[in-house]
Amino acid sequence: MTATPTPRGTRDDGLAVFRDPASVAVVGASADPAKWGHWLARGALDGTHRRAVHLVTRSGGEILGHPCATSLRELPDVPDLVAFCVPAAEVPAVVDEALALGVRGLLGITAGVPDAPALAARVTAAGARLIGPGSLGLFDSSSSLRIAWGDFAPGPLAVISQSGQVGSELALLARRAGLGISRFVSVGAQLDVTTADLLQDLADHEATRAVALYVEGFEDGGRIFEAVRVLRAAGKPVLLLSVGTSEAGARAARSHTSALTSPAELVDAVCRAAGALRLATPAELVDVAACLLSGPRPRGTRIAIVSDSGGQGAIAADRATARGLDVPELSHPTTVGLGALLPGGAATANPVDLAGGGERNLDTYHHVVERLLRSEEIDGVLLSGYFGRYGVDTPKLAEAERRVADALARAARDHDRPLVVHTMGPDGATAHALREAGVPVFPTVDAAVDALAGAAALRAAPPPPVPLTVPAPAGTAAPGYWPARTLLAGHGLAFPRGREVHDADGTAAAARELHAPYVLKAGWLEHKSEQGGVHVGLPDPAAAADAFTAMRARLGPGPYVLEEQDTRPHVVELLIGARRDPRLGPLVTVGAGGTRTELHRDTVTERAPVDLDRAHTMLRALRCAPLLDGWRGAPAVDTGAAAQAVVAVSQLIAALPTAGTEVEINPLRVGPVGALAVDALVLTHPDGPAPATQGES
Repeated sequence: MTATPTPRGTRDDGLAVFRDPASVAVVGASADPAKWGHWLARGALDGTHRRAVHLVTRSGGEILGHPCATSLRELPDVPDLVAFCVPAAEVPAVVDEALALGVRGLLGITAGVPDAPALAARVTAAGARLIGPGSLGLFDSSSSLRIAWGDFAPGPLAVISQSGQVGSELALLARRAGLGISRFVSVGAQLDVTTADLLQDLADHEATRAVALYVEGFEDGGRIFEAVRVLRAAGKPVLLLSVGTSEAGARAARSHTSALTSPAELVDAVCRAAGALRLATPAELVDVAACLLSGPRPRGTRIAIVSDSGGQGAIAADRATARGLDVPELSHPTTVGLGALLPGGAATANPVDLAGGGERNLDTYHHVVERLLRSEEIDGVLLSGYFGRYGVDTPKLAEAERRVADALARAARDHDRPLVVHTMGPDGATAHALREAGVPVFPTVDAAVDALAGAAALRAAPPPPVPLTVPAPAGTAAPGYWPARTLLAGHGLAFPRGREVHDADGTAAAARELHAPYVLKAGWLEHKSEQGGVHVGLPDPAAAADAFTAMRARLGPGPYVLEEQDTRPHVVELLIGARRDPRLGPLVTVGAGGTRTELHRDTVTERAPVDLDRAHTMLRALRCAPLLDGWRGAPAVDTGAAAQAVVAVSQLIAALPTAGTEVEINPLRVGPVGALAVDALVLTHPDGPAPATQGES
């Protein structure tokens, strides 16, 4: 047996063997079309014009006209890549035989392999790489490599999936949408090659223009999103599907921040920072991919809606607004120009209603859409309604409708603006012609609008990472409010003057050093208000001492804190929370604060650290933002101070070294001048994402 040439395009990470191996062996090949081994063999044999392909089966013989060996040792040369689909108990022997021969790549289809981690360790020790086990296979259109169940049409969309079946569904939906697959990898158990590895390997994959990614966990989240950022910088947006994004996991949270921020919000924050977009279903993902890959990409959110039904146009406009798109009123010159193309009384302000003009003359669709596409007032056009159905219901109109479809596609290309079509005839010849010409076509208006909104959301590059400007604190804060207050004050947060107290006499003495009224707090409690751990409005030292005696009698010994009460008028209470998620990294949250924070559920989360501009954007995105500007005659509050506080907390959480750490200030009382944090706590849970603490209110 002789060694084979190295894989074409060899890379230091050893993944080139999964791109374009010089030779492939399928162990467990089968002549039975119902078995995995048959699909793997058939797919591998499609690449015989490019590489040597060997089939291995214990009985030998011939499969699909190709001779079979009974073991890897019988082969004339050492295969570059070995795919195995054999009973789980036989896998260790197959892998050990391959490693002994010097095989560089292994693709494990078989699931349930005994002692799989030890097997993977042997692969790594031998300098080889393993995808799987439990993979559904891989496909690469650039190198005619197909070792997977199913057929794949070549195209620009790569699919990396932690579920083989979800990946297969994405590939099937893409094919129906007129898209093809550049690369498909079902990652399996990730005992060696990981999702992040495979994403990084796509950065210079020329056939790939966008990536569909399905993940079931973010244990390697830092590397995954770094790879996403690299792909985005290479002009290859990543569309993400993930599970576990419901709010069920927040039910046991101990902090307001953890209770208010669902896993989906955290993933979305990291996606925004990396330049990815999370979608809810495979169909939604493929719809957005079609909009990104079929024609020009939107440069903004302004869209014009054209419909041959006023009702359909109105529905489209409502959906577009709800999804963050703008449906601007068109200028007088534009509406006059459109009016000249349409019957009298047609609505032209946006949405544009053809008012029967399309039925009278199909060319009207092209003339109106083309007039809008060349306008500088919009970034894209949505055509909704009956167009695409004329040729289905009235065959004699098919040729004319097809001609108009070609003209519409040319107009979109010529003006470099996207045209998206919702048609009542999505399976007709006109719809097919539009897709072939690079115009995405959808069977429902919501799918069309959502796809355009998703593409528009990816129009701008993600912001550059904000540099960390503070050193890591020495050690971690001890439990309780006073240590958290000390840590946060050292990072620029303002607090009321206060003292830590331990008895009634000490409380009275502290009060004489402060200005009344006072607030007494049980500093060790996470939920102070609910447990009677806060007493406000104490007018003098004697009242403060009496409050201490009563509170200690109820709650027991512990570190208490006496502070000057913030009595400034016209204050807005905010929450600032942060966590260093073990999987997603540092995140910062701002929201409506106080005792009703969970009732309002008004929060915005971003990847930390953030700069002042991003902090202001977060504040403006809150539903309670009008309160910050002054509500019903109240003066505006100091949003600059609030934004500075958000930045400071975001820098702190990014600097803290321990995964699982959380910080929360609730409330941050923001007045016309300045912002005061009146309660805070820091908790560290190194074993997982920990709920942080909540404040006084």
